[in-house]
Amino acid sequence: MLYWNIRERLSPSDRLRRSYYELLRDELDQFMVKYSLIDSYNNFIEKDIPYPFVEKRELKPRAIIPDYEYESQNAFLVVFVEDSIPNKYKKYIRFFDANKTTKTNLLRTKTLPLSKDFDRYQKYLESAHFFDFLNVLLPVDYALLIQKDTSVKRSRYRLSHFHVRIDWPIADAAEDMARSLRYISKDLYEKGDKYAEDVQKKFFEYYGLPVMVGGRRTAACVAAQFLKQIKCITTVYAGSSETRALIKLSERGVSKMVLMKLEDSEIKQIAESKGITARRFKENYVFAKQGKSSVCIFQTIYDHTNHALPPEDGRMREIKPDLYWLSVGIQQILPVPGVWEYPPLEYNVIYS
Repeated sequence: MLYWNIRERLSPSDRLRRSYYELLRDELDQFMVKYSLIDSYNNFIEKDIPYPFVEKRELKPRAIIPDYEYESQNAFLVVFVEDSIPNKYKKYIRFFDANKTTKTNLLRTKTLPLSKDFDRYQKYLESAHFFDFLNVLLPVDYALLIQKDTSVKRSRYRLSHFHVRIDWPIADAAEDMARSLRYISKDLYEKGDKYAEDVQKKFFEYYGLPVMVGGRRTAACVAAQFLKQIKCITTVYAGSSETRALIKLSERGVSKMVLMKLEDSEIKQIAESKGITARRFKENYVFAKQGKSSVCIFQTIYDHTNHALPPEDGRMREIKPDLYWLSVGIQQILPVPGVWEYPPLEYNVIYS
């Protein structure tokens, strides 16, 4: 059973809002790719540090990521909600008057490079300066919250809060997931401590992460699970200094975007298979050269296996730790942000 309403169940007004949200999300996707991957790459180059490209094995389900934080890699957490979060959830998603994106609050945060002539309107996604504003706030600790503006009747979205902590316990998030998938009936510990531990490990696997990671990635998983209580779609973006990846969690599942080097021979082969020239490929899918290699943006979209989906018969079942909950679905090379005429190109390379 879906936790959000599909278009066919929405009123005409809500269908329009859904379309507007998805349009804005497409634009936000482009910006996040640039900030998390391209800008991070440039950070390394400016400091004359070799960029630590992600190895193909790191993109496989259950892959163990090297436990090392790269200071030049941009890290952040953004939550984008189709509707607005009810006030009753402030206990777990910490958005208050003190961390609203008001001029007073922002200027009080002295680490932000904002001037006193700050434009209040730039916090709205429809503002021409919104992405400049977002770029300034992304390095702030904890999360940024973008949600529907309830002060107007029309669909308008704003970056409403910054420095937002996600305070729902991991155990509660894992319990909620396991209950929805029929692995427990009520309580996380109803089948013993070992079973509860297995459930929590599977919670991280469900969201494509190694067991018990810390920081923004854990907060992203917990936020994605908690916000299923709101009957709308939500998108969580997480940039990690360890994974060197942009992680995206939404109603469509889990995806990861990373940078990948391609040799000229690989580019020629891909271009020929897609019916374009190598020159066109480099113009639209390559944003940097590194020696004889070209740097591209690679996306992996994961599918949940049957073990990570509600059972069709609705019956209770037991967790089997050895079974995989994710599989590699789509593998793509993405066009460089700003390119509109060219689509993603399928490129199955993870298991090659």
